[in-house]
Amino acid sequence: MDTNGSLMIIGGGEDKTDARKVLQRFITLAGGPQQLLVVITAASKMPNEVWEMYRNAFEELGAEKISHVRINERAEAEDEGLAQRVAHARGIFMTGGDQKRLVAFLGGTQIEQAMREAHAQGACIAGTSAGASGMCTHMLAEGEAALAPEKGAVRLGAGLGFISRVIIDQHFSQRHRINRLLSAIAQSPFLLGAGIDEDTALIVRDDSIEVVGEGGVTVVDCREARTNVADIPPGAVPQMLDVRLHLLPSGARVASLAEAGPLADFITYLTDRTTEHDHH
Repeated sequence: MDTNGSLMIIGGGEDKTDARKVLQRFITLAGGPQQLLVVITAASKMPNEVWEMYRNAFEELGAEKISHVRINERAEAEDEGLAQRVAHARGIFMTGGDQKRLVAFLGGTQIEQAMREAHAQGACIAGTSAGASGMCTHMLAEGEAALAPEKGAVRLGAGLGFISRVIIDQHFSQRHRINRLLSAIAQSPFLLGAGIDEDTALIVRDDSIEVVGEGGVTVVDCREARTNVADIPPGAVPQMLDVRLHLLPSGARVASLAEAGPLADFITYLTDRTTEHDHH
């Protein structure tokens, strides 16, 4: 397990103009405003506009060395100079957009490897909205389930693998995505689900987690639930009994596995990065 780096999983819609608690914490986790920060806009189809928005926000928070890693096609993610810049960054921020685009451009490239190197050396890796979903090994790629969980409503894809056995959904309370997350984990109950509200971040470091920002984090666990999802047709609503749910409001903090209680597996799943990407 990495001992130094932190992960910052942001639910999107983070405040960029007022208190900016989430962005301020990113700078702190990166080691302060004098450290090299990079913003990766690969998920966005409007990379320059998105970069300007974050550049302004970070500069107003005092960031002195902030750099745009602009990747509009997969070949650009194999650029050695860009990869070196990412490898030496202390804070790496992946913006929103489309997580499928993000993973298609970054997955298995020199940039992705550089992110892993930076993280192993203590850097903070942050992702917001699509950037948050893309951090998972099992990524919620697409689909909606508005009124009830639905068999086959959502599709998982391979993500970047910074988080191994947790599916992340974002804009969670604002877009009423509990049914979407339940749809996903009913069909993959060996995974846990975590829904991150807007302007909210789940921070993972070693064996500790913390929630910062304006909203909360909802954790859903179907490992011991009883469902009929295997027996119903696609599009049907499954029966789901004994689903466990944990709600972590802003300010919630678990400092170690020893005090994690019912969240111990959630923390283990978040921090166990012995995945196919970097298992030696």
